[in-house]
Amino acid sequence: MFMTKWQQPLAPTWASIGRLSSLRDELDRFFESPFEDIGGGSRLLQGWTPLMDLYEDKERFVLKAELPGMKKEDIEISLHEGALSISGERKREEKHQESGVYREEREFGKFRRSLMLPKAVAADKVTATYQDGILTVSLPKTEEVKPKQIEVKVK
Repeated sequence: MFMTKWQQPLAPTWASIGRLSSLRDELDRFFESPFEDIGGGSRLLQGWTPLMDLYEDKERFVLKAELPGMKKEDIEISLHEGALSISGERKREEKHQESGVYREEREFGKFRRSLMLPKAVAADKVTATYQDGILTVSLPKTEEVKPKQIEVKVK
C-alpha cells in the first residue's frame, strides 16, 4: 500500500482564465460572422469587414465605422427602407515582388455592411463625415420617434 501526501488541486491562474476567455470570444466571432449581415455574406468569403458601432441619443442615431487607409471616394453609403448600407473597396498600396514578405496581415478588397436601424430616421437630413480613418454617419430621428415630454396638469 502506497501513501501520497495530499496536495491542494491547482486553481487556474488569472492568465489562463484570460486565455480561455479570449479563445471563447474568437470562437463566438467566428461562428457569428457568417450570420451577422444576412445580405452581406460571410467574412470568410469577403475581402474584409470593417468594424462598426451604432448608438443613439434623443435626437439621432450615430454610426461609426473603422475604414483606415481608404479615400472618401471609395466609400458608398445608402439608406433604403430602414436599412443603412456602407460599401467600398480598400486597395492594396503596393506589391512587394522584389523584396521578401515576412508577414501580411492587413486585409484589402471590397466590403459591404448593412444593418437595419431600430427606428425611422429623416433620410433627407442624414450626414456623413470621414476623418482619420473613421466614418461617422449621423441619422436624425423623425419627429414621431423622438421622446416627448408630457406635461401633467392639475384639475
